[in-house]
Amino acid sequence: MASGVAAVWVPVSDMQRAVAFYRDALGLTVKSEDDDWSEIDANGLLIGLNGRESAGPSSDGGAVVSFQPDGRIEDEVADLKAKGVDFAGDVSEHPWGKIIPFKDSEGNDLQLYSPPQG
Repeated sequence: MASGVAAVWVPVSDMQRAVAFYRDALGLTVKSEDDDWSEIDANGLLIGLNGRESAGPSSDGGAVVSFQPDGRIEDEVADLKAKGVDFAGDVSEHPWGKIIPFKDSEGNDLQLYSPPQG
């Protein structure tokens, strides 16, 4: 089962503008910043600012709640599939960890996230 929310990912079109908003307007702490991914500490909850693929504005998507599984991400996927959760794809692996997106019963975007090992 999921052990809690690992992060909330927010897609952004302009990383510098988004970081400035969360830092300057909301007064939150910027933990890391780069062009594709920045991390904001919201009183212990990680808000990940995720750079959009294209520079143009998009009305698709929104915030994504990212859950960290208790054990291996692959085991959690198998458990959720057994409970009727549909996954559109497979676990993808990145330098910053593994993810697999899915939707809740209302069509909201969720994902499982597992940080890199080692």
